Amino acid sequence: MNKDNGIDVIVVGGGASGLFAAGSAAAAGARVVLIEKGERLARKLLITGKGRCNLTNAECLEEFITNYGDNGKFLYRAFHEFFNNDLIEFFKSYGVETKVERGGRVFPVSDRAETIVSALERYARDNGVEIWLSTRVSAVAVDEKGRIRGVKVFAAQNDAAGVKLIKSRAVILATGGLSYPVTGSTGDGYAMARKVGHSIEPLLPALVGLETSDSFVKRLQGLTLKNVRVTVFSGAKEAASGFGEMLFTHFGVSGPVVLRLSGEVAARIYKNEKMEMSVDLKPALGNEQLHARLMREFDAHGLKSFYNVVKLLLPASMVPVFVERSGLPAERQCCRITRKERENVVRLLKDFRFHISRTRPIEEAIVTRGGVNLRQINPRTMESLIVKGLYLCGEVIDIDGVTGGYNLQAAFSGARLAGVSAAQKGGSS
Repeated sequence: MNKDNGIDVIVVGGGASGLFAAGSAAAAGARVVLIEKGERLARKLLITGKGRCNLTNAECLEEFITNYGDNGKFLYRAFHEFFNNDLIEFFKSYGVETKVERGGRVFPVSDRAETIVSALERYARDNGVEIWLSTRVSAVAVDEKGRIRGVKVFAAQNDAAGVKLIKSRAVILATGGLSYPVTGSTGDGYAMARKVGHSIEPLLPALVGLETSDSFVKRLQGLTLKNVRVTVFSGAKEAASGFGEMLFTHFGVSGPVVLRLSGEVAARIYKNEKMEMSVDLKPALGNEQLHARLMREFDAHGLKSFYNVVKLLLPASMVPVFVERSGLPAERQCCRITRKERENVVRLLKDFRFHISRTRPIEEAIVTRGGVNLRQINPRTMESLIVKGLYLCGEVIDIDGVTGGYNLQAAFSGARLAGVSAAQKGGSS
């Protein structure tokens, strides 16, 4: 077969969004070629959800949208066309049963990401998608009128071997982001999109751990705090807040609630804002209630040391650090602690604060924040508003959500819309 003729849609990238876009375009009647630079498909998908693949969330649409910040409204059309129940039914049609876990997270019953990857690949191949592995795209090809011509690929894996034009009527960029580059997400699509006129929003790590410059935080390494409220501040102004579980690490902090806040922190650090994190260790109690609780403990254990009573309030590994930060002598008897000192203890319990110096590297991030500017993409079709016949979906565009299946659902919904739209464009040209 002549690879230069008769191709309706070329999909660049063989991850979750690329495979689904390719299968969707082919199912809509297009002749589709999927080009993946690696030796295998969907490598990043295989490690999502700790290898279990949290593929979506069971939340309703209005709640779902809120998990993407201000950019969530861009996804309304894609979600109206193909949403979580549609995705669950799709995988069921390929023999993949799913289950809903805590927080509405949806996983395959098998608890194996391989079952999701296998279903996506079968979907693509069943609909006639031609898959080219170990093939690198160097650029998107555009004619003088700003219309897609196809893509340019390296004639061999050796970059010096020259490039070859593969013609098509439409191209879908589904190249992923910058996170986890060992899986092939090395940001190629950003350069391709920029070269044809798209602007790229700053590429930052999201869903990633945060580093601190405070040495006392590192002394808490390995400590997990559950059911705490975490708030990040830029100067005196609250930037974001969340409730849940956090973990102290050798570099600073991580855990579900920290990951949820990390994208906002990354964006503000990028703007050179000074960030602090505050942990409310007793969020169920107001200041007055907590003061009353402290009074009861001090009255009941008046002859005990402050250190020993703090052990009744906090995890053991946190006690030495907390006592040190309170400024009170560890051996001070509780009956000798003044009201003002008690108020300072309450304040520390409600506002255990430290500095955030930076995020962990983007290579460690679960997703990339930033990407192709959404104002340059038609949300009704996922087509570029700059290049006719170019479509974009997945992590390459400026959409990122919190943990819980939101990022994969955005990838699948955007891919379905891009695939169907590209097939209509490709078939009508």
